[in-house]
Amino acid sequence: MTLFEKIKNKDALIGVIGLGYVGLPLAVEKAKAGFNVLGFDIQEKKVKMVNEGKNYIGDVVDRELADLVKIGRLKATIDFDELTKCDVVSICVPTPLNKFKQPDLTFVVNTTKEISKRLHRDMLIILESTTYPGTTEEVVLPILEETGLKVGEDFYLAFSPERVDPGNLIYKTKNTPKVVGGVTKQCTEHAKALYESILEANVFTVSSPKEAEMSKILENTFRIVNIALINEMAMVARRMKINIWEVIEAAATKPFGFMPFYPGPGVGGHCIPIDPFYLTYKAREYDYHTRLIELAGEINDYMPEYVVERLIEILNEKRKCLNGSKILLLGVAYKGDIDDLRESPALRVLELLEKYKADVMYYDPYIPEFTHNNKNYRSVMLDEEILRKSDAVVITTAHKKNIDYRFILDNAPLVFDTKNITKNFRNEKDEVYLL
Repeated sequence: MTLFEKIKNKDALIGVIGLGYVGLPLAVEKAKAGFNVLGFDIQEKKVKMVNEGKNYIGDVVDRELADLVKIGRLKATIDFDELTKCDVVSICVPTPLNKFKQPDLTFVVNTTKEISKRLHRDMLIILESTTYPGTTEEVVLPILEETGLKVGEDFYLAFSPERVDPGNLIYKTKNTPKVVGGVTKQCTEHAKALYESILEANVFTVSSPKEAEMSKILENTFRIVNIALINEMAMVARRMKINIWEVIEAAATKPFGFMPFYPGPGVGGHCIPIDPFYLTYKAREYDYHTRLIELAGEINDYMPEYVVERLIEILNEKRKCLNGSKILLLGVAYKGDIDDLRESPALRVLELLEKYKADVMYYDPYIPEFTHNNKNYRSVMLDEEILRKSDAVVITTAHKKNIDYRFILDNAPLVFDTKNITKNFRNEKDEVYLL
């Protein structure tokens, strides 16, 4: 039986390397579609939890994971020799930036080397980790072809960008359209057939991995630039004594030519603050300077400082100094109603507040504790005493669930709402300051 037939008949054994925010939901969907799935991860804790049917990713349904493990459809291992049994392997490992904002492909390279040691004929490898255009063909392919096997004939290689949006209640892995670009036509056809057997969404093919890699960069560059634009508009509007939130609401009434973006304390997560800078890095190879992307990054990176500067001004109006003031941060996750801290701008706000000697506490119903810069933090209990003793409550994450904003407004002496999440709860008597 050929690999294509195995995919069509769902007889292919699928390996998923990296069981994080991208890999585990993907592994679950593949198993739900009827494939046997083997998850790989270097973290024994994750492997153990999966094999016990215990979920640790918000976008995965606990019961579904437990049931798939129970019937043997999904297993996990740290033993990469198990790759020899796999017909298909998806690479879903981290692709961070280093401190110089240059791509760190260590996980991708090491993973590819592990695959190459077990590469066999009629095997499909798909890279899903976000990276710069050219990675699949310039980094992954040469490692695999060192085995003597030839792409498009002996094995198949494609890139298909992950499009995970943690906390999105409408679009999940199952119903989000997929983009696929193979090294050869045969590679594309195999990858397309795989995703069509798994997803309840369209699979869109492009002419090569580069177009697929660039499509993901474009998606998130569009967002980082527009977020930077609205953040700059917010700063200008405040100087002009204009309510930027009303401006956005008014502009959004136009049924064409406008898409609303909203200001905030910065950008976070695994995509927006990182992905565009993969293109910035690669563009230098072609003697091009991506000025707009870098400027957008500068504006968004400045927002935590702007929040703290605004807080200093607000406290000054109350004849108070930030040094020694009790500040309660409301939310440390990078976006609302998730437990994800990656690149959260709230962490930078926290750092700056502590730098200015403020007495900082935090409350987040989704993150009871965390460690940052080798320091441990624990969420306080959100009660009347905590609120009334605070000099200011700074809302840095727009959690819509599990927070009683009316209770906060009734008890906090001052609220600085950087997300305008209190809009539907506040009245004229509430002392609320907006970004």
